[in-house]
Amino acid sequence: MNTPQIAPDAAPIDDSRARRNVIVLVAAQAFLGAQMPMLFVSAGLAGQMIASNVCLATLPISLIVFGSMTTAPWLSPLMQRRGRQFGFMVGAIGGAFGAAISAAGLWYGSFGLLLLGSYLTGIYMSAQGFYRFAATDTASEGFRPKAISYVMAGGLLSALFGPQLNKLVQDAYIVPFFGTYLAVIVLNVLGMGLFMLLDLPKAAPKPAAGIVSRSKGALLRDPAIAVAMICAMVAYALMNLVMTSTPLAVVGCGFTVGHANDIVSAHVLAMYAPSFFTGHLIARFGTTRITSVGLMLLGAAGIVALSGVTLGNFFGALILLGLGWNFGFIGATTMLASAHAPHERGMVQGLNDAVVFGCVTLASLASGGLMNCSGGDVIQGWSAVNMAMVPFLTLAGGALVWLTLRSRSAP
Repeated sequence: MNTPQIAPDAAPIDDSRARRNVIVLVAAQAFLGAQMPMLFVSAGLAGQMIASNVCLATLPISLIVFGSMTTAPWLSPLMQRRGRQFGFMVGAIGGAFGAAISAAGLWYGSFGLLLLGSYLTGIYMSAQGFYRFAATDTASEGFRPKAISYVMAGGLLSALFGPQLNKLVQDAYIVPFFGTYLAVIVLNVLGMGLFMLLDLPKAAPKPAAGIVSRSKGALLRDPAIAVAMICAMVAYALMNLVMTSTPLAVVGCGFTVGHANDIVSAHVLAMYAPSFFTGHLIARFGTTRITSVGLMLLGAAGIVALSGVTLGNFFGALILLGLGWNFGFIGATTMLASAHAPHERGMVQGLNDAVVFGCVTLASLASGGLMNCSGGDVIQGWSAVNMAMVPFLTLAGGALVWLTLRSRSAP
């Protein structure tokens, strides 16, 4: 009886380097990422306080996302040439300068300075978005979805830390929310040291001889890339659409800013807590199924929000919104990471985040208009925000069905 021979390439893949990088990226997501829930609670209320028109209240949040959208197309290629660490440092510096300018805007009552600072903060937001991709740079195919998921799970600590820190500092000065922006400066300056601990390639691998990189048009025509972008775009944009208006709706319905902080904290907790097992679920059930579950949870969030304006409704809707974002966005990210060659990384990831955050920018702009200017009162505005999710969920769901049917019919 012959003894089976084990092929040399069957040896277990060593992911120790990737696991070390994941630990550092989780820490960065937790510490530096705390600024995002702080700003998403405070920026809209700060804008409402000093804007000449309440319809522009959420414009500072929109400028953060717009800054992220316009940063991604140059930051991703920069990382491909100079390495992830350099790009992450650029992001933290942008976040610190953005917070400083925003703080000056609040101090002097200048809405223009607040908007400029918010735009520069978008540089940090864009860099943070690449943490999830950096986790895959040294990971094996099997560890890749778990690496993405674990890094996203770092946001769990930021969900706990950020809003609670904001409670301590938002009223520390005579100018409301001035302390928030000072705290964000400190987070960026101290957090930069974490990036020195990363062990990542200095640049992305170049294509082998004879291999031609696809153009942007060709990449967008790839079904897997196109559907991954659509699902990521819808998951992130709808989450932002609803979350941006939440503090305004909560306070407008008679609750306190403290309640708004707690609701956003629960929301961000729901965004990141499932990340400890989302990667395992993707590995077992596939990206399409998990992304579909995410879209259904987003729809359920809208239903709960439309059912009433009690604290229970706000908490329930925002928790479902966070869960839906987690499954939808991580599923779409994993789908994208497997749909391109390593040498196409810079172009694909930059293009993806530009498209995603471009739509998130539009969503945050629409959020303020729907909330404050689409009805006679807060409840009508809040209803308009949640009803706006329907066509986009239909688009993403249809795209997933089309990709599934196309894959089954392919030879």
